[in-house]
Amino acid sequence: MGRRWQEVIIKTAEEAKQNKDYKATLTELLYQLADDDFILAYRGSEWLGLAPHIEEDVAFSSINQDTMGHATIYYNLLEDLGEGKSDDLAHMRPAAERQNAIILEEVNGTGDYLTEPRYDWAFAVVRNYFYDLAKKIKLEALKTSSYEPLAHAAVKINMEQYYHVMHWSTWFKQLLSANEDAKKRMMTAVEKVWIDFDNVLSFGPKAKELAELGIIEAEETIKQRWISHMKAVFEELEIDYPGELGSKRGNGRIGEHTTDLDEALKTLREVYETDTVTAW
Repeated sequence: MGRRWQEVIIKTAEEAKQNKDYKATLTELLYQLADDDFILAYRGSEWLGLAPHIEEDVAFSSINQDTMGHATIYYNLLEDLGEGKSDDLAHMRPAAERQNAIILEEVNGTGDYLTEPRYDWAFAVVRNYFYDLAKKIKLEALKTSSYEPLAHAAVKINMEQYYHVMHWSTWFKQLLSANEDAKKRMMTAVEKVWIDFDNVLSFGPKAKELAELGIIEAEETIKQRWISHMKAVFEELEIDYPGELGSKRGNGRIGEHTTDLDEALKTLREVYETDTVTAW
């Protein structure tokens, strides 16, 4: 009978690479964490100069910088594990190899950043609040990961994540407590995000192995923590809880994506492709 995961701590990338099954499971999660942060930080960056007021423009820009930095940490962990150069992992992988949740790649609204951007602030608030809360719950679970470099990264990232959640929680509660127009827009955004948000809380095909190896707590445990928190928030705001979460448009954890991701990646790699040797 093999050793229980609680008795095994992997301290270095070299140790992880010696265990083929462990490495394969670990990299699955790292790609999810990295790709989620990477694409959402990009979508957030498209709000630069377009946020509701100057203070929010500064705050949102700072959050996006943090989030892209978090993605970089995860891509660096993947590079340490022999997955390739971190910059290439971020910029050059095609959409079919990405493991981000579909709702995170969706465009901010109609138009684009340079041509008549008609972005939906309610959607931005809801998507970021729901995601950053889920991310914080995952980070708390990763603090005791059996992969020590990931546990250390989680502690570091979580120090910034507290403020991200607080920021979006404030927006979420204030807008849902404002006038009827604001509340209507927010509830429309909640419905839009809700039907695809289950994918954010999914760990994909290796969910069972991730828990068994102690890399992160069980998927269902993480999901129930998020749901419990959200039920309390909806109750506080005296709003009906929307019910079961969905993954309407597919499973990004297995490479199912929309054309929104293709277009985003095309833009993201334009500068990088001009000089792939430079550190970006």
